[in-house]
Order: sequence, then structure tokens, then C-alpha cells
Amino acid sequence: MDLRIGDVFERLIDGLKDRFDPFFHAVADGLTAAIRALEGLLLLAPSHVLIGLVALASWRLSGLGSAVLCALGLELIVGMGLWQATMETLALVLSSACVSLLLGIPLGIVASYNRWLARGLRPLLDSMQTMPAFVYLIPAVLFFRLGKVPGVVATVIFAMPPAVRLTQLGIQQVPRDVVEAALAFGSTPRQLLWNVQLPIALPTLLAGVNQTLMLSLSMVVISAMIGAGGLGEQVLKGITQLRIGLGFESGIAVVILAIVLDRLTNALGQPRSRPT
Repeated sequence: MDLRIGDVFERLIDGLKDRFDPFFHAVADGLTAAIRALEGLLLLAPSHVLIGLVALASWRLSGLGSAVLCALGLELIVGMGLWQATMETLALVLSSACVSLLLGIPLGIVASYNRWLARGLRPLLDSMQTMPAFVYLIPAVLFFRLGKVPGVVATVIFAMPPAVRLTQLGIQQVPRDVVEAALAFGSTPRQLLWNVQLPIALPTLLAGVNQTLMLSLSMVVISAMIGAGGLGEQVLKGITQLRIGLGFESGIAVVILAIVLDRLTNALGQPRSRPT
């Protein structure tokens, strides 16, 4: 038996490209403008000003130790001459994470109310999380050509499942007696969602934000293979040109960026304590 499902998938991609080419151009233009605006904003201020703001935010959210760690790590990136590449990567990560959350959180809310939708989404989300990340680059390049936009699109597919799953989980974990009490006091479905369920589910939702950011960071580095630039491009140069030092420094910069993002987003989901 010859089951060439790859050929069917290829024809499907070609058909979508032919039918919806104007739509893909419009999406590409919008994403390009958003990414460039974010890059410009991140590179507008001097590096030490931005590092100071990050350290201040980290101190307010999680304490002095975390602030010192973030500041020293970002200063190391400046010292290695990778600040611009790091900001380009951060712009890609934030763009991808924003799109993932804008799509994933509403989908998770709807799935928390509809068990049939939740069951239907489960295998799709499993596939999105377990499919080798490189596979997403192929259709993204066919639809959007080379550059940052296909990198963002592939990253959104890879990073969106935690946003959906953890939103659904957070709302379903809201105690039933709390929901019944809110309904007994006359809450409308909208008031129940915004004033009761989402606030109680907030720590779980923020865990989803954290996971989405981490997956986005891992994918945008891989996206350098299709011209997304940033730190991934420096890592790729290190590999293809056997420049061990450049590859190592770029890898360290990725780790530092991951630590900074993790510290900030994790702290948002924790109970506030007075900074020391």
C-alpha cells in the first residue's frame, strides 16, 4: 500500500498559496511593520538605559538578587558586541509571543466551555508541539518567502499550544462553588469570566505566557535558517564558518535572554512581596 500523504500536503499548500496569495501578502506587510517598529523601539534608547529599566522591573517584581543577575547578564551581552542582535531576537520573540497569546488565550477560553472543541483541539495541539520544529519552516517560506515574517509564523505555530492548554486548564480549575456563588448573585456570563474566572486563573495563565515566551525564543533561533536574523544568525555563522567563539558567545546571549524573560514573567505569577 502506497500512502504518500506528503504529496497531498504539498498540493494543499500549493492550492492555499494560489488562492490566498493577497491575504498572505497583507499578513506579511502587517507583521513586517510591527517587527520593524518593535526593533526600532528597543534600539531607540541607549543599551544602559534599557538595562537599567529591566533591572528596576526585576527588582520590583522579584528582588535585588534577580535585578543584579539580569543587569550583569545584559551588560555581558553589550560587552560581547551582541546587543543589536539580541534586541532583534527580542523583537521577534515578543512579536511571536503576542500573536500566539492573542490567538491562544481566546481559543483556550472557548475550549474551557466546550468539551467537544477541547477534544478536537487536543490532537492538533499535540501535533503542533511534537512535530519537528524545522518542518514548520517549509510552508512558512512557501507562503511568506525568506525573512523575519516566516520565522514569526513558524514560531507562532510552535509556541501557541501552551497558551491554549494553560488557559483552558486555569479556567476549568476555578472552584465550582465559587462559580455557583457568582451565578447565584446574578453575574452574567461576561461578568463571571472577567471578574471571577480570569482573576482566579491568572497564575496559570501567566505560566502559559512564560512557556509561550520560552518556546518562541527557542524557535526564533532556529528561524535564522530562513533569514530571520538576530542571535540565531550569529549561532548559524558560528556553525557554518566554524567560529567557535562566536557560536559560544551567541549561545550565552540566548541563555541570558531566556533567564531575563523567565525571571520577569515568572515573578508576575507569584504573590507580591516587598522588594529587598
